[in-house]
Amino acid sequence: MLENKSQLSPQINPRVLLKGGGDLASGVAYRLHKTGFKVLILEKDSPLAVRRTVAYASALYEEEVEVERVKAVKVTDMTSCEKAQQQGKIAVTSLSRQEEILPYYDNQIVIDGRMLKDSVDTDCKEASLVIGLGPGFIAGENCHAVIETCRGHFLGRAIYKGAAEPDTGEPGSILGYSRERVLHAPIEGEFKTNKSIGDEIDKGDTIGYIKEKVITAEISGVIRGLLPSGIYVSRETKLGDIDPRNNPDYCYYISDKALAVAGGVLEAIFNWTFSS
Repeated sequence: MLENKSQLSPQINPRVLLKGGGDLASGVAYRLHKTGFKVLILEKDSPLAVRRTVAYASALYEEEVEVERVKAVKVTDMTSCEKAQQQGKIAVTSLSRQEEILPYYDNQIVIDGRMLKDSVDTDCKEASLVIGLGPGFIAGENCHAVIETCRGHFLGRAIYKGAAEPDTGEPGSILGYSRERVLHAPIEGEFKTNKSIGDEIDKGDTIGYIKEKVITAEISGVIRGLLPSGIYVSRETKLGDIDPRNNPDYCYYISDKALAVAGGVLEAIFNWTFSS
C-alpha cells in the first residue's frame, strides 16, 4: 500500500500531469477525465503517435480533437490551460511551452505514459504521487507505483514494489499477426503518404515513401494507425499499423489494453488517496 505523505485524503488536488499523449496514455487521460480529474498532457512538439484518431497528442497538430466524446485542446499558457479544463476538456501542451504552464500548474500527481522503456528520466521527487507505465519503472526507485502494460494475465495491475515485465520487443498479436502488421521506417527522412487511417488495403499495397524507399503493407486489413505525411522520422520509427480484422470502426475506439492500464492508474491513485 502507498503512503500518502500529503495527508490530503480525500480532498486531493484534481489536477494531474500526464507525460505523453499516445494511444495508451490517452486511455489513461480519458478515464481520469471521466472520473473528475483535470488532465494536462505534456507532449513532444511533433508527436509520433500513430493511432492519431485515439491519441490526444493529435491536438498539437489539429488544435482540438475528440476521442469517444471527450475533447482535448492545445494550450500554450496557464490561462488557456485553465480555460480548457473549466470547459470540461483535456489540456495538451508541448515541451517548448511547458515553462509557461508547469511552474503554475500545482499538481500532486504525475503519470509517465511515454513508454520510454530503457530511457526513463522521471523520478519520485516530481510529485507527491508518481506513476509509471510499463518497462523501465521500478516502484520505490523512480516512481511510487508501476502499471503493467504487457498483455496477459497481469495487464493493468498496479505494482507497489518492483518493476513491470521487461519489454519483449514484440507487437501485440491480432489474428496471429504481430511484427508483420506494424510499419517501421527503413531509413531516416521525411515520411510521405497519401493514405489515411481507416483505409482498407491489400498485402503489397504502397503505404508511403521515405526518400527512394517504398513502404508496403505486409498484410491486408485496415490502416489503424499512421503518422501524418510530411513528418521527419528516424530509422526504425513506428510509422503505422494494420488491423487484419478489417473493421474501420476499431480505428476510433480506445483499446482494451489502454483502458485496462487506465484502471490500474485509478487504483494506484485511490490507494494513495485513501491510505493512512
